[in-house]
Formats: sequence, structure tokens, C-alpha cells
Amino acid sequence: MLLSSSYAKPRISSPAFAANSCNFPAIFNFGDSNSDTGGISAALYPINWPYGQTYFHMPAGRFSDGRLIIDFIAESFGLPYLSAYLDSVGTNFSHGANFATGGSTIRVPDRILPTNEGFGFSPFYLDIQLSQFMLFKSRSQMIRQRGIYASLMPQEEYFSQALYTFDIGQNDFTADLFADMPIEKIYASVPDVINSFAYNVKSIYNSGGRSFWIHNTGPLGCYAFVFLYSPSAPALKDSAGCVKPYNELAQYFNLKLKEAVVQLRKAFPSAAFTYVDVYSIKYSLFKEPEKYGFELPLVACCGYGGIDKYNFSLNAVCGASGLVNGTKIVVDSSCDRPSARVSWDGVHFTEAANKFIFDQISTGDFSDPPIPPNMACHREGQLKALGQNALVNIS
Repeated sequence: MLLSSSYAKPRISSPAFAANSCNFPAIFNFGDSNSDTGGISAALYPINWPYGQTYFHMPAGRFSDGRLIIDFIAESFGLPYLSAYLDSVGTNFSHGANFATGGSTIRVPDRILPTNEGFGFSPFYLDIQLSQFMLFKSRSQMIRQRGIYASLMPQEEYFSQALYTFDIGQNDFTADLFADMPIEKIYASVPDVINSFAYNVKSIYNSGGRSFWIHNTGPLGCYAFVFLYSPSAPALKDSAGCVKPYNELAQYFNLKLKEAVVQLRKAFPSAAFTYVDVYSIKYSLFKEPEKYGFELPLVACCGYGGIDKYNFSLNAVCGASGLVNGTKIVVDSSCDRPSARVSWDGVHFTEAANKFIFDQISTGDFSDPPIPPNMACHREGQLKALGQNALVNIS
């Protein structure tokens, strides 16, 4: 789906939507660095300046210069930003919790942080995030019963009334790319990744969750870090400068994810499942950046040197120091106008791009069924999409 100028403002404020808005008292989020609000920085390593410079004016545990899509979703419901489950300082879980961590995968990763090589993936993959959620659900109610710190914990009924959000899957494929796995073999792994994802969603449903908001994965071939692992042949890049095979892999995963969501609807007709096509929105920023007020979409705003013109190198990444040709480099500054850039650090998006993406999903035009986040508790759209005869319980 191509974006048009008519999408400039979300339509969630219309009277029709407002009259039927879902009253989500809490959000429980599962994911990777695209929605991590402080998990990996609390558990393993700090996220340093200039991360957080635009909105928080300090590092805030987010892989961006400011707010993430999940932050804008929380804002739209009048809820506080989600505290990371793993953060023990200044946390408030009264309106939900965030189990996402940077580097998380759906399946068990082959290389887990920390490693001697300095590169790996989060130990908090989706199965672990589910286990943390289950533990949190029981322990939070024990704390409420005792009365101490009760106000920092969600009420029991919030777990069935909450919105459950998911943004994960990207790292399952970047892990394989980093391992130099043939792309055909990566394709063959997709069904296993999808089955693992569906298992976790079913477990949350069995625990009482009823409203699910599921993002697909973004255009992998447009991120500066993948250019390190892609052939330089121009034939593999599209008109936006993105690596076509990697984007096709992401699209294949998204197709299978959408099919899995359809099956979840059939299995659990008492729940509402919304599939959100963030891929199309993100790709539009690389395809037609000027149309939406952006520039240099493939170039990292925060980075150092690196290959070609992308301002990205694993030797000196944003917010860290490294050796480049024997010289120590500290990457503690960013480009002049982050608000006009798409890529923050060659892997993640700027706050401005995240806000743009949120504005588009707020219209409902990129959702299946076509509803905005504040309608995600309603089942009517998916009932119409499936047809009553298709809604048989196969659980």
C-alpha cells in the first residue's frame, strides 16, 4: 500500500471512533529493540548518549533519539510510558509492563549476549518474555494483596482488559544473516519461527488476554547494518537503494505471520487480533522520503564512517567507542537535524520516523481488520473478514 498526502493526520479523534473507543487500562508489550523501553540497558549494558537526546534529553533505555511507536501508543490511550520489566529503579507497572529487550528473537538465538566477540542476541527471547509475564501476573497480585507497593502494580482485571502488543521477529533473520546462512535455509526456518510466535500468543490468550495488536517486521534490506552482509551487486538493490532479497525475506515472513493471525482468529473467536502492516509504512520512508518531509533515509544520523555513504560501522557504533585504523573513536554526537532523518543509528528509527509510523497506523488503513489502536478490542471486523462459518474453535 502506498501512502498518500491524505494520511498526514491520524483520524482517531473522529466522533465515530471516540464513541466506540476501547478503554484499555494497561498495555503489555513483547518485542525487541523496536519497542524496548529500558530492558536490555537495565539487564546487560547501558545505552549511552546521544540516545534519547531529542525528547528525554538523556539516555532513556530506548534505541532512538526519542520516543518509540509503543510510547506513542501509550500516549494515545492517556497511559504512562511502559516501564521495562527488567528495570528495578523507578518502575511503575500500574498500567502495564514492557517485556521487550533489544536483540530479542522469537526462537532461541544461537549466540547470546554477552559474548567475547562483543556481538550477540538477547537472552530474553520470546519464550522467556512469556515466562516473565506469567511470573509478573501472579506476583503482582500477591504484592497487591499485601498492600505494600500495591499502587505500583496492575489491578487483577487489567490483565483481561489490556492491549497485548507484539513487535518481534526481525532478529531471527538478522541472526541467520550474520551467521552467513544461505538465504534459502533462512526461508525454510520461517514456519518454525511462526509456530513459536503463535504458541506464545496462545499462551497469553489462555492466561486471559483478549486484545492483541501484532506488528509485522520492517524492510530488512533498507537498514544500513545489513549492507555489511549483502553483496554489492547493484542488481540486488531496488530503486530505493534497499537490498531486494532481504526485503523479500521480510515480506515472506509477514505473509506467514498474517496467515498465522487468521488461524488464531479461528481458534479463539472470543479474542480480537489485529495485524498491522508497519512494513509498508516503513518502506515508504525509504522509497519516497521527501514526500513525507525526510531526507537521506539510508544514512544513519548517529554513526561513524563505515561502508560507502551510510555512516555505519561495527567498529564504532552510535553511543559507544571503538578503534578505527588504530585510533579510538567515541561516537557521542548525531547529525544536525534528527527530525528530518529516518535512520537513527543504521538499525533503528528516529523519533520523527516513529511518530510518522504511529500516525499512519492510527488511521486503521494499515491494519487487518482496518481499525486504529483504540478500536483493537472489537471483534466485529475480524468476524466479517472470516465469516461466521469459519469461526470454529480449533484450540
